[in-house]
Amino acid sequence: MTLFLRASSLRQFRLLPAAALLFAAHSVFAETPAATTTAPPVQDRASSYYHYGLAHLYEDMAVSAGRSDYATQAVEEYKLALNADPNSQQLQDGLADLYFKIGRIREAVSAAQDRIAKDPNDVEAHELLGKVYLRSLGDVQTPQSGQILKLAIAEYEKLAQLKPKDIETHLLLGQLYGLNHDSVKAEAQFKQAQKIDANSEEVALNMARLYSDEGDANRAAEVLNGVPVDDRSARLEYALGTTYDQLKKPQEAAAAYQRSLDQEPGNIDTERGLANALLMQGKLDEALKILNEIVAAEPQDAQSQIHISEIERRQGHYDQALATLEKAKPLAQNSLELSYNEALIYDSLGRYDDATGVLTKLVSDTAHADGKYSDGEKANRSIFLDRLGIIYREENKTADAVAAYQQLVDLGGEYAKGGYQGQVDAYRDAHLWKDATVAAAAAAKASPKDQATQLMYAGQLADTGQAEQGIALAKAQLSAAGNTADDRDTYLALTQIYTRLKRWPDAAAALDNAAGLSTKPDEKLYVYFLRGVLADRQKHYDEAETEFHKALAIDSQNATILNYLGYMLADRGVKLPEALAMIRKAVELDPQNGAYLDSLGWVYFKSGQYDLAEANLRKAMERMSTDPTVHDHLGEVYEKTGKLKLAVEQWQRSMTEYAHSLPADADPADVAKVQHKLENARVKLAKLSPESAK
Repeated sequence: MTLFLRASSLRQFRLLPAAALLFAAHSVFAETPAATTTAPPVQDRASSYYHYGLAHLYEDMAVSAGRSDYATQAVEEYKLALNADPNSQQLQDGLADLYFKIGRIREAVSAAQDRIAKDPNDVEAHELLGKVYLRSLGDVQTPQSGQILKLAIAEYEKLAQLKPKDIETHLLLGQLYGLNHDSVKAEAQFKQAQKIDANSEEVALNMARLYSDEGDANRAAEVLNGVPVDDRSARLEYALGTTYDQLKKPQEAAAAYQRSLDQEPGNIDTERGLANALLMQGKLDEALKILNEIVAAEPQDAQSQIHISEIERRQGHYDQALATLEKAKPLAQNSLELSYNEALIYDSLGRYDDATGVLTKLVSDTAHADGKYSDGEKANRSIFLDRLGIIYREENKTADAVAAYQQLVDLGGEYAKGGYQGQVDAYRDAHLWKDATVAAAAAAKASPKDQATQLMYAGQLADTGQAEQGIALAKAQLSAAGNTADDRDTYLALTQIYTRLKRWPDAAAALDNAAGLSTKPDEKLYVYFLRGVLADRQKHYDEAETEFHKALAIDSQNATILNYLGYMLADRGVKLPEALAMIRKAVELDPQNGAYLDSLGWVYFKSGQYDLAEANLRKAMERMSTDPTVHDHLGEVYEKTGKLKLAVEQWQRSMTEYAHSLPADADPADVAKVQHKLENARVKLAKLSPESAK
């Protein structure tokens, strides 16, 4: 950990190795001179002043010219000055400080300790020892660092007693306590400094850093926001931006970074922060402009080029995105992020073999033979494996998808839950309902006390004809009081089970129970979303729209809600410009999502833009080939554009997929509509000549 030292006089001197310092310090401690009786020294102040002046002159020349002979001469002049005035505290402290400046650490420590032996309250001597220990700590961690840290703490504890009103002493002591993992004492020192100067930026920055290190970003933001906006420097605004990044509040982060740039234009680190915050908000054009400026200033910035490629991919410029990554490759040959983004581009282009090849290599390259991974390594592998499983599902390679998700299960903990869910979803995508139930049952057996896994199994049972058994299993996850955070998750699961079973009153009651336990914004968002779904399923469209807008007021960048509301409007043929804007935003946020591509194709169809409709629905079909709705939509496009034979093929495929779908996903009214369209198309096709039917 870096100590944020403000004493500029320390920066020009070379750091002595910690081991050497310890040897010096311990040697001096051991060398306690025997007491002697001497006659009182004779003072010659004129001679002392003369030699002190020469010492100062040589010291300045040594520092400016970097010549060791001047440094040696300065030491000799100090000694002559002390011979003339042996009791001068100023001369003794000056010589000790000179020793420190020229790297003669043993003599510096010895001189300072000698001063403290004579006067335990010699501030300058304690300051010198403190500086010695601080410089020796530096950024390097050695086996001796712990001992040096204790010595430094002891000196600054003493200085805090001797200079109780000195802000910098309290800040340094607080930093040392933080380095020693004593956050309580660190906070106490920062608060003591705050009492001395309530508006000190250094105090605010140190307190915020402490809270951030403790994982309390909210408290860090509160401290930084406590400084009036007009009094904040660029550095403080930057710290506030990084804190909002931790809190996943990109809008607030962007505002802080912008205020920092207003004071300090051209700061590359701040520009990177602003670009990332804008990217998180989905403001792709604004982020791209800043990133291009960064790369123009620093062509070797591979990370910014990777982000540029991400934006190009999300905007649908896939070839351009690949070209940008090719430029970045020589600069970041081992970048996992670069390779992952390359896989996403291949996936977007439908180059599934290339995508799985890159992801398979990422999984292989990050594998450990012993199966042991750090938290960061687990997080990376989970991302790679999850995307690999998704692409295999898109290719209908169910066995490969299940195998990928099994590696996710092997990571254990929360990752195992995602792996189990992925396996069940892979079987469901393929309409292998028995296999999905078997996989869910195996997961439930492997994690009998895990609520999420049990609820997944409950949902699978309810979907496959064992409704009461599934509901009973879900209810078994409730606590006796029914008012815990886990109970909220259970009520939400019951809401979805009842909704799919069309048991509307039961769904509403379960959702009301969940709402009563939802206090955080993201928790309320999900309640609003499910209320919207429940209302939509009952064809209460105005009510559904209201609930969806409540959710979007909390998170305007939620792709799931944007897509759902946009599709609901498009399907009814109302507010089409608004629907198109929302669905395009959802696709921009998740370009590989087949459901979003289907929605985009459908809103283009409703708007009469048939070429765009066909293009997006074909992409959706590639990713969701077992979804009957996608085939129905594509059939509509083909009929509208005079491709009647192709329309018949799509509606036939839709009916086939409906026949293999779950009851909850095959609404009889929807099936009847597709059947009617298919029969009419067949009649029309039969009346056409072979030539015109092509």
